[in-house]
Amino acid sequence: MGIIIFIGIAIVSFLVQSRFKSKFRGYSETPLSSGMSGRDIAEKMLHDHGIHDVKILSSEGSLTDHYNPADRTVNLSPEVYSGRSIAAAAVAAHECGHAVQHAKAYSWLQLRSAMVPVVNIASNLLQYVFMFLVFMSFSAMGEPMLWIALCAMMVVTVFSVITLPVEFDASNRALAWLQNNKSIMHTSIELTQSKAALWWAAMTYVVAALGSVIQLIYLALTVFGIGRSDD
Repeated sequence: MGIIIFIGIAIVSFLVQSRFKSKFRGYSETPLSSGMSGRDIAEKMLHDHGIHDVKILSSEGSLTDHYNPADRTVNLSPEVYSGRSIAAAAVAAHECGHAVQHAKAYSWLQLRSAMVPVVNIASNLLQYVFMFLVFMSFSAMGEPMLWIALCAMMVVTVFSVITLPVEFDASNRALAWLQNNKSIMHTSIELTQSKAALWWAAMTYVVAALGSVIQLIYLALTVFGIGRSDD
């Protein structure tokens, strides 16, 4: 039963990721009327918010865009950094939205950043547990190992859920700023397309959080089911 749940989650995640990548490719081929690059937009958004201590870097890979609060850098993939498309504008503004959160001490971002070291440990533990699960059943794992898995899954799930308001808020900040800057997006269609691109990106986080919640519930039922059978 557990394997079926994990496979189901993986399929849904794959479908959403595929849809997001498809949308992103489409909007990456839609030129921005202002002709500004992702880097140009990132620089302007940071400047407009009075942020002058954040560097904008180009990071290797596709869809590797992220904001690093540890070294205060906005890292943009090559297609976003140099791109002059709807997708590049939306993603660049979104990542700068995280920089704005950091500058304004947004509580959810602070909490997520504080959890990163613990989440890394919990994620590593879960990898070993799920690798074991491929060859063995839950019943063969032993109650202590299940409790370890449950605690680790709780940490990962909380982190996934906390990520949602952080990502949605960054997108809202980005869209609000783009809407107020007609020099960047000259038409309402461009703004609508940017909103769609960010919505599909957000859905990948929603699916990840939902998957974590489902796995947590299943682990909890398994752990407490073992506890009842021993009474």
